[in-house]
Amino acid sequence: MISSVRGEVLEIGLDHAVVEVGGVGLAVQATPGTLARLRRGEQGRLATALVVREDSLTLFGFADEEERELFGLLQTVSGIGPRIALATLAVLSPDVLRRALVDGDLTTLTRVPGIGRKGAERLALELRDKVVAPAASPATLPGVGDAAANGTNPRRDQVVEALVGLGFAAKPAEQAVDAVLAGDGTADASALLRAALTRLGGKGR
Repeated sequence: MISSVRGEVLEIGLDHAVVEVGGVGLAVQATPGTLARLRRGEQGRLATALVVREDSLTLFGFADEEERELFGLLQTVSGIGPRIALATLAVLSPDVLRRALVDGDLTTLTRVPGIGRKGAERLALELRDKVVAPAASPATLPGVGDAAANGTNPRRDQVVEALVGLGFAAKPAEQAVDAVLAGDGTADASALLRAALTRLGGKGR
């Protein structure tokens, strides 16, 4: 298993980064929060998990080992695969996730695209004894970056597509992006994605 990668960050996309390791560029799938910590042209390190399928090898990257462990733990629950596990970490910080699991907070857990009430109940039931709730108040959802401009902004479709790839329905994704775009048109696509994720994750709070 590839447990971590370190090297120059060659590329940062909306849902992945390319890190050069030993002359090889490795594409690493990651959440917007994790990608926001990387800088193109600088050295970066990610804790990683390799998911092997019959037709693919996919490397997932995380800000630290705690996120990687939660990624693996989530997948021990029936119906939770890598995509939903990554979406969970994109919407909920580790502290918020652990608190929700321990408290059986279904409202928080169902903010994640692809997790309905039954799935949230299953997560809480199976994982509440496998995590430790944070001692302090749970952190807020991943931080809001400034967003982009009006509906004609060329980044809009790109960000909506990334949200749909994380599992959000198209219409709520479009509404969230449009709402963020209405506030600020100066940020890049990554900041727009983080802001839209925060808006989507905060619904029902």
